[in-house]
Amino acid sequence: MKLLTAAQIHEWDAYTIAHEPISSIDLMEKAALACTNHITLFTGSDSILKVFCAKGNNGGDGLAIARQLLAQGYDVSVYILEFGARGSDDFEANLQRLRGITDELYFIEHAGAFPVLHADDIVIDALFGSGLNRPLQDLSAQLVQHINDADVRVFSVDVPSGMFTEGSSKGNIIVQATHTLTFQIQKYCFMLAENAVYTGSVQVLDIGLKESFQPTEEAIYHLITVPDLLAIYEPRHEFAHKGSYGHALLAAGSYGKMGAAVLAARACLRSGIGLLTTLIPEEGYIIMQTAVPEAMVVASIAAATSAYACLGVGPGLGTHEAAVTLVDQLLQGASQPMIIDADALNIISRHAGWLERIPENSILTPHPKEFDRLFGEHENESKRIEKAIHLSKQYRWVIVLKGHHSLVAWQGKGWFNTTGNAGMATGGSGDVLTGILTALMAQYKQPHYAALLGVYLHGLAADLALDTEVHSMESLLPSDIIDSLGRAFYAIA
Repeated sequence: MKLLTAAQIHEWDAYTIAHEPISSIDLMEKAALACTNHITLFTGSDSILKVFCAKGNNGGDGLAIARQLLAQGYDVSVYILEFGARGSDDFEANLQRLRGITDELYFIEHAGAFPVLHADDIVIDALFGSGLNRPLQDLSAQLVQHINDADVRVFSVDVPSGMFTEGSSKGNIIVQATHTLTFQIQKYCFMLAENAVYTGSVQVLDIGLKESFQPTEEAIYHLITVPDLLAIYEPRHEFAHKGSYGHALLAAGSYGKMGAAVLAARACLRSGIGLLTTLIPEEGYIIMQTAVPEAMVVASIAAATSAYACLGVGPGLGTHEAAVTLVDQLLQGASQPMIIDADALNIISRHAGWLERIPENSILTPHPKEFDRLFGEHENESKRIEKAIHLSKQYRWVIVLKGHHSLVAWQGKGWFNTTGNAGMATGGSGDVLTGILTALMAQYKQPHYAALLGVYLHGLAADLALDTEVHSMESLLPSDIIDSLGRAFYAIA
């Protein structure tokens, strides 16, 4: 599913108006009604609602919402940020409609006109929508600060005012919404962890934009969806054998960190690998062969690495001298793709020129700090994402930039994952992902296929583990994710 820019969404509105056909004011009415219906689910008829509007179309949405709530008997007052200029056509049309049914219309020309906000009030933020392209200043910024200081429930229309839909909003003054009611599709800005404090719960409302629309420019960002995965996923055929699904080498573990190697190996085997050989220190033999009897074990890479479809490296490896030597040897000898995680990434980051030795079609899985160690500091999350997109094209790698909505960057485009939960925020979850990706790379041979399937299944298994009502986010363990992988495969098959 494409994540469209604000300009592309504006094109979509215009396309719908031209082809439905529907007038812009009637489309605004539909959008407002979708918001109104959602707001009434969370508010009682005795609620006091205060609607804040600027004079663009987002403000027009707010005026229509106010009118619809008044028609349902709610106590609603409307506050319009007064800049002197005339509003958009649809704003002005909705203002005239509203004038006929309420006197609770106030124009804010200075900070002294801000209304008192009580703890029980509910604010509807319809100041600035997805078209905003510069930080709020002066009276607008003061009004947003006034709303935030009141600590009231806030419903933001489309996006919280002050937030950019593309790029970083870091440093902006932004409405801190309790609920964000966005139109038709998810937005790029909702994928960023740095925006989470402002968005609250995000609800995507269908306002009937025409499905046949195609933007004039291709989207850079997408969401991973089940239909995408169904186009990739290959069910097993009847005459398959272990050689049909690849043989991978997993280099992992060190003294005191064999648990990471065990988790990665178990996840790899649960993700359909035909054969798995683990490259681990000798002191880990008994642990591995007891915990994961299905995995073979070697202690050196004396045998040619060409025997393997792919190489997974990093979980629990450590950064000591022996680990550095091992990563060096693997980079020297490997021509096949590598799945590189954790300590292996940290080792590479400390050695100039080693990045250039990573084979094409490899998958790198850094979290933000590891990414910055590899590629330099980034001033915000959006810049980091842009860099990952650029590097994926420059080096022909897949970069999985891990987070709540992990990004899969490949050939200049990015896919955000939508599965997973905060229960995964514990040591070992990344090791599980490495194992999954190693197995899928050995089977599918295409790194972006492996990455898209892998990150989605990883998060989905964690979500399904919570469905049992046995685990909570607090109690979820990486091994629980592994145990739910079978259910995750069933869910997309």
